[in-house]
Amino acid sequence: MEKLFAISESLRKGNSIETRHNVIAAINAGYTYKEILESMLEVMKVVGDQFKKNELFIPEVLIVGRAFNIALDVLAPLLKDEDHCVGTLVIGTVRGDLHNIGKNLVKIFMVGAGLNVIDLGVDVSPRAFVEAIKIHQPDFVAMSALLTTTMVQINQTIKEINEEGLRDQVKIIIGGAPITSDFANNVGADFYAPDAASAVDMVRNHIREKKQ
Repeated sequence: MEKLFAISESLRKGNSIETRHNVIAAINAGYTYKEILESMLEVMKVVGDQFKKNELFIPEVLIVGRAFNIALDVLAPLLKDEDHCVGTLVIGTVRGDLHNIGKNLVKIFMVGAGLNVIDLGVDVSPRAFVEAIKIHQPDFVAMSALLTTTMVQINQTIKEINEEGLRDQVKIIIGGAPITSDFANNVGADFYAPDAASAVDMVRNHIREKKQ
């Protein structure tokens, strides 16, 4: 357990070099990828809770997220998607919008919750979201808009998802500074996430309900 504790501590501090070293040490000591991953996911859950309570802030979360991603790269050769992935999420900032900090935070927490995340980046067209759904068959689609002028792209994207007959296949999560719960209801989104931590809570709850 000492090796797993070392991973948790270095990850909590956001020390990428130390976390990478500790993960390699744990692998060499005979710990399974599942044991290592579970210890990392527990840290990410705590980070999400602290962020939600304003005990951690964006720069700190991004630093932890970087360490987490580096650790995942080390684990990648040992991972079997079917053994740890709880679902797939496609995420992107809508067309005309180049903001990505909020999207990146959501991505960090979603990966930390055990999801396979397909990041389409920024300035993503409705057609690109539709094609990603066809290719990756995700459980969730997350869209963000940070400008009032790009909010209309969320509506347009959902409209095209409907027109392609894909709407019943995915749960749609939207968020961003100008987005409200009323707007989410009006455009037909399943969830409105006021922040990254809330987004991952909604996904966790939905997955939990499906299993019951």
